[in-house]
Amino acid sequence: MKITIKLDYACRILCELAREYRSGKPVRLDRLSKIEQVPANFLAQILGELRTSRLVESKRGINGGFLLTRSPEQITLLDIAVAIEGGLLDLSGNHKGKSGKKLKEVWQEIGKFASIKAAEYTLDTIADMKEIVMYDI
Repeated sequence: MKITIKLDYACRILCELAREYRSGKPVRLDRLSKIEQVPANFLAQILGELRTSRLVESKRGINGGFLLTRSPEQITLLDIAVAIEGGLLDLSGNHKGKSGKKLKEVWQEIGKFASIKAAEYTLDTIADMKEIVMYDI
């Protein structure tokens, strides 16, 4: 399983919007791009998808930008994964053959548990997480 860069960027951008949520002020695209080091063109595409999924809204004008549509406590990693990728584990290929059916069931079970865990993490908890520093001994 691989987390796409698009999903990673979406999570990072939403964390920044979560940090700014209490201010009630929209955050400009160029500021989001700079803070999270996401290319502005790609960020605009991602924000469009997040807007379509109703996780963010945009405000026009000189004081415009992007805001979360719900509080950070109400947006989970699973919500973001569904908005950007359609879910966490997308099965592809054909599931025929001697092992195909059973293997499909196993992957679906793994996907179910991953979705349950992703639903436990909300933007408020992720945005407040402190960096963990690892030291080699």
